[in-house]
Amino acid sequence: MKKRVYVVVLVLVFCVLFLKACVRRDYPDNGEVRNSVQKEVVYTEFPPSQKTVRIDGVDYLQSQAPIGKFGGEIHSSTIGEGPKTFNPFNSKDNISTLMSDIMYDGLLSTDAETGEPIPKLAKSFEITGNDYIIHLRRGAKWSDGKEITADDVVFTWQNIIFDGFGNTSTRDSLVIDGKLPAVEKIDKYTVKFSTIQPFAPFIRMLSTSIAPKHVFEPAVKKGKDYFYTFLSTNTDPKTFVTSGAFRLKEYVPAQRVVFERNPDYYIINKNNEKLPYLDRLVYYIVGDLNNEVLKFEGGELDIINLQGANVARFKEREAHSDYKIYNLGPNTGTMFLSMNLNDRTNKDGKFYVNPMKQKWFRDVNFRLACDYAIDRKNMVLNIANGLGEPLYTAESPNSIFLNKALKPYPRDVEKSKEYLKKSGFYWDKKGHLLDKYGNHVEFDLLTNAGNTEREAIGVMVKQDLEDLGMKVNFKPVEFNTLVNKLVNTLDWDMVIMGLTGSLLEPNGGKNVWMSDGTLHMFNQRLEGDENSRRFDWEKEIDDVYVKGALATSFKERKKYYDEYQRIAYEQKPFIYIYSPLIITAIRTKFKNVYPSALTGVTYNLEEIYIDKGQ
Repeated sequence: MKKRVYVVVLVLVFCVLFLKACVRRDYPDNGEVRNSVQKEVVYTEFPPSQKTVRIDGVDYLQSQAPIGKFGGEIHSSTIGEGPKTFNPFNSKDNISTLMSDIMYDGLLSTDAETGEPIPKLAKSFEITGNDYIIHLRRGAKWSDGKEITADDVVFTWQNIIFDGFGNTSTRDSLVIDGKLPAVEKIDKYTVKFSTIQPFAPFIRMLSTSIAPKHVFEPAVKKGKDYFYTFLSTNTDPKTFVTSGAFRLKEYVPAQRVVFERNPDYYIINKNNEKLPYLDRLVYYIVGDLNNEVLKFEGGELDIINLQGANVARFKEREAHSDYKIYNLGPNTGTMFLSMNLNDRTNKDGKFYVNPMKQKWFRDVNFRLACDYAIDRKNMVLNIANGLGEPLYTAESPNSIFLNKALKPYPRDVEKSKEYLKKSGFYWDKKGHLLDKYGNHVEFDLLTNAGNTEREAIGVMVKQDLEDLGMKVNFKPVEFNTLVNKLVNTLDWDMVIMGLTGSLLEPNGGKNVWMSDGTLHMFNQRLEGDENSRRFDWEKEIDDVYVKGALATSFKERKKYYDEYQRIAYEQKPFIYIYSPLIITAIRTKFKNVYPSALTGVTYNLEEIYIDKGQ
């Protein structure tokens, strides 16, 4: 066996004290967001809620935050190669989604303090039974001066989303008994959505971007193949018609994305001046996390999400620096190890992955053996510098739907070996693991290159599994290549990945957990692959996921979502690793910054301004 060598970085006392500032807040009857690190808490200040005011026939959304100064820009960053599209309906990666969300607003948004749905492009909304009535803001405009109306909303939902253009994740998450909701125009400023049954997650889905019909309709009429190329990264920014606080000004591949202020945005300040305050947003495309840190320290970036290894150093300097650090509590997403459980062949009769390996991966004893071999505690200490906690469940630690009956457990190599023996695995004289047919257990482990945290996890997972006699070939690859393997070619063995999540609504993960979901990566069903083989436990998850969405009370919904977590906990399609804390540093010159455990630090970009006296 290889000797394990870990370098444990001691976290300074001030950093431990800093952990006590984790956010915890009580929520309405639908539950509460809990900070599972169980530290002392600090309540973050929030400005009064925005409100609608009518001026000269226009229903503006008025900020109640302190009045700021106009001008300046904020510099941020993204890891990897940059956005793949600027079309919000084609986006399949976080960076593309971030860029499109800046340019296109939805009907509703999320209150940063309470987590409740609040109006955005909508002036107000009401729910009656299965009907959702949306009242739009009169006079809100697209960036080309045309008014935003019910026609845009109906077109977006019916002709883009429901008709299956672009990324179908939103559409797929709304199917009830094989049927989609209905959408209809009541009048120029009123839209009604109807679901066939009460559907608790639907109201949050109304945060989806709205498209300008007069711009997107010609692209839709040309068909789905054309639509996939519409508003690509090669599109002239001058042709974009958007509704957000900022519009695209410039994109330089592999270097930067620049947005400029929308001068006719529908949000105003208390002096009735049109926001945003900032003139520009600049996102630098940096190669990896280390480069990002260097750019922040060099003054090129104004905001950065800190990994555990850097927190102590940044916290030590904070008092004498021009930035402030915020701890927003456990990450809302999940980080995991997954195995390719697919055992099907493609149309040419070729196996997607070696059938021998598939016998290992589809064996729950093999997955459990790998699970118990993972040293989560050491990963938290060595990679996150103690700023996180081991993760064992499909919901993040601060989710209001977390199944607390699912208990953590320590690394146990002997238990791992017991599971392997149950399925006929054995070891040769050199300690190499062989299956019952005499095949050496060897496979590739992938993750996305440039994400130094995941690369470090990969190194430790490799050593943990090699302690069982496995041969693990760890290979970081470019992110787009990795995604293509996971959801298109299915040419992979094991992977370390992460998925975003929600503290308030598990249904956002429907496309991951439903067996026909577009991100059901561990046993992906490709287009035209209706005969794909499913495990019985996948069918069970399908059933409870549907029931959870249709239940109306929080108590009833939680019962079903507890059950899906139990199945995932026992079957291990994802082996969860740890949940890091979200720790963000931002320059102190920026004002109207109100960090939220639910929505982050810069969710209110239109209200943020620069104190030019600093």
